[in-house]
Amino acid sequence: SSKQSSPYSLSSHSRPRLFAMDLRGERWTAPSLCLVLVLLQASISACAGAPKTYIVHMAASEKPSSFDFHHEWYASTVKSVSSAQIEAEEEEDAYARIVYNYETAIHGFAARLDEDEAERMAEAAGVLAVLPETVLQLHTTRSPDFLGIGPEVSNRIWASGLADHDVVVGVLDTGIWPESPSFSDKGLGPVPSKWKGLCQTGRGFTTADCNRKIIGARIFYSGYEASSGPINETTELKSPRDQDGHGTHTAATAAGSPVPDAGLFGYARGVARGMAPRARVAAYKVCWTGGCFSSDILAAVDRAVSDGVDVLSISLGGGASPYYRDSLSIASFGAMQMGVFIACSAGNAGPDPISLTNLSPWITTVGASTMDRDFPATVTFGNGANITGVSLYKGRKNLSPRQQYPVVYMGGNSSIPNPRSMCLEGTLEPNAVAGKIVICDRGISPRVQKGQVVKEAGGIGMILANTAANGEELVADSHLLPAVAVGESEGVAAKKYTRTAPKPTGTLSFAGTKLGIRPSPVVAAFSSRGPNYLTLEILKPDLIAPGVNILAAWSGDASPSSLASDRRRVGFNILSGTSMSCPHVAGVAALLKASHPDWSPAQIKSALMTTAYVHDNTYHVLKDAATGDASTPFEHGAGHIHPVRALNPGLVYDIGQNEYLEFLCTQNLTRTQLKGFTKNSNMTCKGSFSSPGDLNYPAISAVFSDQPATPLMVRRTVTNVGPPSSTYHVKVTKFKGADVVVEPSTLHFSSANQKLAYKVTLRTKAAQKTPEYGALSWSDGVHVVRSPLVLTWLPPM
Repeated sequence: SSKQSSPYSLSSHSRPRLFAMDLRGERWTAPSLCLVLVLLQASISACAGAPKTYIVHMAASEKPSSFDFHHEWYASTVKSVSSAQIEAEEEEDAYARIVYNYETAIHGFAARLDEDEAERMAEAAGVLAVLPETVLQLHTTRSPDFLGIGPEVSNRIWASGLADHDVVVGVLDTGIWPESPSFSDKGLGPVPSKWKGLCQTGRGFTTADCNRKIIGARIFYSGYEASSGPINETTELKSPRDQDGHGTHTAATAAGSPVPDAGLFGYARGVARGMAPRARVAAYKVCWTGGCFSSDILAAVDRAVSDGVDVLSISLGGGASPYYRDSLSIASFGAMQMGVFIACSAGNAGPDPISLTNLSPWITTVGASTMDRDFPATVTFGNGANITGVSLYKGRKNLSPRQQYPVVYMGGNSSIPNPRSMCLEGTLEPNAVAGKIVICDRGISPRVQKGQVVKEAGGIGMILANTAANGEELVADSHLLPAVAVGESEGVAAKKYTRTAPKPTGTLSFAGTKLGIRPSPVVAAFSSRGPNYLTLEILKPDLIAPGVNILAAWSGDASPSSLASDRRRVGFNILSGTSMSCPHVAGVAALLKASHPDWSPAQIKSALMTTAYVHDNTYHVLKDAATGDASTPFEHGAGHIHPVRALNPGLVYDIGQNEYLEFLCTQNLTRTQLKGFTKNSNMTCKGSFSSPGDLNYPAISAVFSDQPATPLMVRRTVTNVGPPSSTYHVKVTKFKGADVVVEPSTLHFSSANQKLAYKVTLRTKAAQKTPEYGALSWSDGVHVVRSPLVLTWLPPM
């Protein structure tokens, strides 16, 4: 559920047959051919020496004049490194070995190379980096109202001059289900004249499936096929049609049109609409049965930027590689240069610390939170005790609340789960569980699949118990039999009852949808955590948004549980994951772009971060579902998004490409590695940043070295986007470990878009063993521009 087990992963539910990480289950992996062959010693060398796809970043400005076009140069470079054996046999020409040419967000190509060729390629003229292909696996009725952007606010944003608001949200995912009413184009004007994209056709998808809402649809599979062989077109549609559901869900969350009376089996019923219901959608299908390959993803980003998207929603993630080794980081840098806002999911590897993905400062990294809506369910035991949990079960076979049924737990007295206690496939004997409610521990297999195992063994119900890894966090599922998910403490109580009662019994009841849950929001336990181990001075995640039990459109080809045995089909589904929180932020960014067309991606990000809130609906500091304690900026970043405030933030922290490049200059990159971002051979570091903390980021993370007596100085510049004449006063948290002085303490603005600078001086009083958390806020009496302030003392070397 909350773990990642591959270099990249779709940050949400993910279908068990598709992906290595699943919020309906835990970790699972399908053995690859090479892993199987490892057992056969004779095949190891064959596996290692086989051609693989590599992404080659090129310095476009270094193209020799003898070539008219970059792709000719790339093909010549491939030919120059080809092995003698391939040249002699003339098995394939250089052009055939190139999988993609990249020309907008990044420059370079993807090609099939063996290891020796890849090593030679790294030394070839004009080559900046050679990176192996990586496989990325994929990481609403209530959330608009919960976020304060009901129809009246949304309509006001889009009301004046609709032609000025032709914002396009590009979604990189599993495709789109065009028949969903969430993609109705009723009331929308013509396709924006700036749009250069197209509606790519294929089996099950025609040009008629695009409209004034879905204005673009493309597929990218060359990298997948180069690595995994041809797509099986008898089971998988080589078209933009979404057979999985994930892409449809994220696209509708970001920009779905209003749909009345939506819901799932009667749960969460209401008007479903996206964050930016009048924005246009462009779907880029990059994920297939075997996952999402980085060469395809880069091609999609490259194409999306040239098509003319304004916002990219990418619910994908992976291990945190250095910036210059992360192809998505490099591509998103190019998109940022073209004015495109990029939202990415933080990952579902929480509550482990240092578990974040998508760490680049030009990406908006989004964690997940709960809303004030829940789906309560109750277990009533024979001794009269009740435990509460959640469920989305809706079936013909219900258990009577007036009858008691036998309850069984197949684990022993040990607190360590085992295959039987986790109800893994093939572990339950019918004679032990038939006619009984079975307690199953979370872990290894998808949550809904555990219920299927119980059902196939003859069980009549399931209590799904969290383990320590999941704590008290509850994620609802549409189970195949009566089932209730309960937290760790309730699970311990249930298992204790089965051990101590002579004949343990119970029953399950379901209470539908409940609003007004307190406290909310709460940081999801599965949401990946900081600190940012690549650069401690850049606080990540950036913020949190709703990502638990989110209702949005669904594919007509997929069941709500994503299990092949589940024959149910629904128009809307409820999912959890940072995959769900990411499009919330992408959609809100589209609203900000519509209201402020001249804002840069950094200004939009700043508005979202500095207006975020850190207190729940009980007026207490946001809690962490993993511990029940107060969360910190390493869990919630700047806080929870507040879209209405973000529309009028007062001040913003702007960052241009040159400032980002100066930041990269602090990361000890070689000149060649730096050119992967600059695309300009003449760019040199000016040395204007003394540390990464000098980046004009909306959050401040101060890192004290092993010389705590040395004061730290941090500089920031704010841009006035509020009333031309305004005065802001500063307020800063008092810390145990350091004195913090802000100069000047008052900022006087006399014009719109005026920039004023300030500096923050931090002097250690008493070095702390753990980080301290606070905030630095500017206020003019109307606006509060809040930056999280984190102080970290590194241990002596």
